[in-house]
Amino acid sequence: MSPAPQTRLLDKVRDKIRLKHYSIRTEEAYTSWIKRYILFHGKRHPKDMGKNEIEAYLTHLATRRNVAASTQNQAFSALLFLYNEVLEIDIDGEIKAFRAKKPVRLPTVMTVDETQRVLAAMTGQYLIMAQLLYGGGLRAIECLRLRVKDVDSGLNQIVVRDGKGQKDRITIFPDVAKEKLREHLAQRKALHESDLADDVGSVYLPNALAIKYKNADKEWGWQYVFPSSGLSVDPRSGIRRRHHLHEKTLNRAVYKARKLAGIIKPVTCHTFRHSFATHLLEAGYDIRTIQDLLGHKDVSTTMIYTHVLNKGGLAVRSPLDIHAQNPKSQ
Repeated sequence: MSPAPQTRLLDKVRDKIRLKHYSIRTEEAYTSWIKRYILFHGKRHPKDMGKNEIEAYLTHLATRRNVAASTQNQAFSALLFLYNEVLEIDIDGEIKAFRAKKPVRLPTVMTVDETQRVLAAMTGQYLIMAQLLYGGGLRAIECLRLRVKDVDSGLNQIVVRDGKGQKDRITIFPDVAKEKLREHLAQRKALHESDLADDVGSVYLPNALAIKYKNADKEWGWQYVFPSSGLSVDPRSGIRRRHHLHEKTLNRAVYKARKLAGIIKPVTCHTFRHSFATHLLEAGYDIRTIQDLLGHKDVSTTMIYTHVLNKGGLAVRSPLDIHAQNPKSQ
């Protein structure tokens, strides 16, 4: 049986993505969208399609599938990558597909008391990770990808490598987490030495670093701070080694802690980051400092937290309360 027409093309897409050192998550997302695009148009080869077919597919996602704006944008980025980078075909003119409406929503933020209650319901390495999410404003994947060398208690800082937008930044290393993390790293080092003895002690490095530093993948400093409990085979290299914890395990731990703490509002890993920013604003820190700590490209992104400060209704008093205190004014 002959292979599906998109099989070889997807291999070319993967090769191009790896040549550009994109993450495995980007590779999986882009190849998935490209495959769905081909299937949507009856398995026609993309080189025989163009602007009109792209518009039709993106419109389908928005009107029939009701996807979020961010989802539609990811699909669009995948198709642009396919045409511009793989097929080397320029898509002339503006894509005029019906675009999904991007909702304007305020982030969910915990109070300081709620945050402490959730943290109190967590234990072990999940408590340490949650302390870093809240204490340093890290995204979940940034926390999980932390390397030993990037956690610096002496300089009181955490270096976030290759964050959103492929940017590095420096954020706070909370004092409260230091002792627990020190004990965790002692156990982590023993695990690494055991892995080395079993010849499975290497760790994934981005391609450029793996080439530049030949033996760095086995050095202690490059190991993940929060490793997986088991070994797995790297889908790209085929090497069996220990990766970092999966994001789902941290999400489950946060969900369980939220339930134990009796918090009604939805709490995810990202809620700690929202709370970090809001509580710093409440403490009087300036918006530009918080922007740098969060790694936002535009300060307007950080400004959203000025709307969720704990002042209720943008600090406006309800007329019901005003008249209740001044009944003669009625």
